[in-house]
Amino acid sequence: MIILVANLGSTSFKYKLYDMASDERVLAVGAADRIGGDLSAWSIEAGGEKREGQATLADHAAAIELHLGELAREGVIESIDAVDAVGFKAVHGGPISGAVIVDDHVLETMGQFADVAPAHNPMYIAAMKAFAQKLPKVPQVAAFETAFHQTIAPSRTTYAIPYKWTSELGIRRYGFHGASHRYIATRMGQLSPSVTTLINCHLGGSSSLCAIRDGKSVATSMGLTPQTGVPQSGRVGDFDIFALLKLRSAGIEADEALRELGKQGGLLGISGVSSDLRDIKQAAGEGNGRAQLAIEVFVEAIRDYIGAYMVLLGGADAITFTGGIGQYNADLRAMILSGLDFAGVEIDPRKNDGAQARAETRIDADGSRTQVWVLPTNEELIVARQTLAALQANND
Repeated sequence: MIILVANLGSTSFKYKLYDMASDERVLAVGAADRIGGDLSAWSIEAGGEKREGQATLADHAAAIELHLGELAREGVIESIDAVDAVGFKAVHGGPISGAVIVDDHVLETMGQFADVAPAHNPMYIAAMKAFAQKLPKVPQVAAFETAFHQTIAPSRTTYAIPYKWTSELGIRRYGFHGASHRYIATRMGQLSPSVTTLINCHLGGSSSLCAIRDGKSVATSMGLTPQTGVPQSGRVGDFDIFALLKLRSAGIEADEALRELGKQGGLLGISGVSSDLRDIKQAAGEGNGRAQLAIEVFVEAIRDYIGAYMVLLGGADAITFTGGIGQYNADLRAMILSGLDFAGVEIDPRKNDGAQARAETRIDADGSRTQVWVLPTNEELIVARQTLAALQANND
């Protein structure tokens, strides 16, 4: 079965094409950026070769049509009709979770939760409709990021708010990055079967932590929206909502404040330099105090969650780092785990700093009671598996 897994941004389209019948082999990887602009760059990697080009792509539908056509022309697939299913790493479906066949009800529910996932849901809805127009007979599956966290107990998902807000409006902690956390849990089970309790740190432009027991999520740092938890690149993270009263007294109304917190908060808001940690680290190295503060706030927030999850799990058999920041920043990993030897967590500086530490590798010291790993994630593979499973269940 040929499955295309789509990952969308506001002006970008990325995908992997899998042959699930051939050991989950990746047939092609593609991308397009600056969709909706004057000129978009696109690329396709297949068979060890990479092709690139430029085109005017008015919307995601145009990007989809271009890539499907190129895949057929290059012989990666016989024709665009060779695609058996499209899987989406969807974000928020509210009461709909898991991997589900996309239909009008799914699209309508995603629309109802677009206000709490404005950077994701609208574009996914548009892309799903575009695929349906181009490939009307090809089933689509939405694999919601919230699915992995359905095993979290209500005592950890319920906000202390008037209960009718929870029961009638669905306001509760959902959690995100489910595909990444699921992949790491699965991979750790293969690498070290003795590990039953795990804290995964998915750190990147968007970051979250997850406490995992026996391969299942028992707590995660994000809540109703991807805005909460540790600070993001431009998102605020945990924040006292009553600060809105103070902002209002300064002439900043709630809608404006929420827009600022969602795009100009986080590491960007503190540093004033950039939302990219690489730029912030460079500025900090040049003596920029706010940039250094942004790094320290980020690190302390992560340590707070690690400490809380250590209590929840009764200690952790392993701590894992994934995502662009988690995988490529040895100094940040060292800061996060500094002074945790009392909890049985010690890293080996040579292993942590070595070039191999950017790949799948173990970096804890010989005497550490807790394993520490750097693990590249593979969200698309999880979505491909979920898509296949959803289709098989639908056909039973």
